[in-house]
Amino acid sequence: MSSPDETIQLDIAIVGGGSAGMTLATKLEGVSATIFEPKTPIERDCSWGLWAQAPQLKELSPAIRGSWNQWRLIDHAGEIIHHSHEYRYASLSAAKYLQHCETLLKSPEMIVRAPVENMLGEGGGGRFSANGQSYNAKTIYDSRPPKSEPRALCQHFIGWEIKLTSPIENPHIATLMDFRVDQSRGLHFIYVLPYSDRHLLVESTMISTQLEDKEWYRTAIKRWLSEHGLEVESQLSEEYGVIPMAKVHPHNSDVNNIGAAGGAVRLSSGYAFSTIQAQMTALAASIAAGKRTVTKPFSKRLIFLDNVFNCALNDQTDHGVSLFMATAKALNAEQFSRFMLGRAGLAEWVRVILAMPKWPFIKSALKQLLGHD
Repeated sequence: MSSPDETIQLDIAIVGGGSAGMTLATKLEGVSATIFEPKTPIERDCSWGLWAQAPQLKELSPAIRGSWNQWRLIDHAGEIIHHSHEYRYASLSAAKYLQHCETLLKSPEMIVRAPVENMLGEGGGGRFSANGQSYNAKTIYDSRPPKSEPRALCQHFIGWEIKLTSPIENPHIATLMDFRVDQSRGLHFIYVLPYSDRHLLVESTMISTQLEDKEWYRTAIKRWLSEHGLEVESQLSEEYGVIPMAKVHPHNSDVNNIGAAGGAVRLSSGYAFSTIQAQMTALAASIAAGKRTVTKPFSKRLIFLDNVFNCALNDQTDHGVSLFMATAKALNAEQFSRFMLGRAGLAEWVRVILAMPKWPFIKSALKQLLGHD
């Protein structure tokens, strides 16, 4: 056992044991790595959503809480339903995924249950302390949640996992966005995943630059349930989250940042899990080849287009509902899945752009090209 006065030398330090950190740790071969994460999987539990094909669904099966090959977006004018033969929209338990990752580790000693402090990065590696012990790592991969600019665009929500007193209709359809709610404070929608006809995840989600008081989201959920004649038998859990939809700043730019800190959140949608999986797979291959470089998760073109979309959303809040409904209407289920995953081709982007209100997008594109805030 090392003395606190000694500095423990590490090859690879993975800071943060969430989706990015644990996924990377399970994919490493032929190297020594240590993960620093103060929380247990149960303490980190939340719901992660993604579109997945059959091979990935099989790989993620220990953590899947539900999956649907039909999903819908709804506004006051009607609904758009997608029925996919290739993709399913899946909900994962973060706790079960992280627990599964831990079972794949070569040794439980790979995890240090303590936060990292006093990090001094240099050349991708550096020194830090954890639980009073000093460490020096040749390479550091930092997945701690990044910081956002004040009043930057973000997606923020509260979700309830509930049991109902009576069954709902159409439990085989996931509701990704129901816009028939209060739109006075920004783009607002209700997100509903039916795990069964009486077991739901219901989230009140806002896309705006201003966080709301938590009771505001809870009231929106209660109102939606009441308007749909749904009575809660029991509330199983509550989840609160804030997802950046603008440029973020990592804790330390002198080390290698991965996951959300490494730009893996899709700016126009807030989805990240699939991108993180791809980023960690590529990084593990890079490490195996002796390079240890983190790949950029999105192309410059996609980042530009997402920033144009978000700029239009931020500047023209009254167009928000029509932007998302137009995207869903312009694409079929397979195209929509690829678009949300950041894998859309040029033809699919053309379909989306042609379906959008033109002037807000032209103004937003010009602002991005001219570098105006």
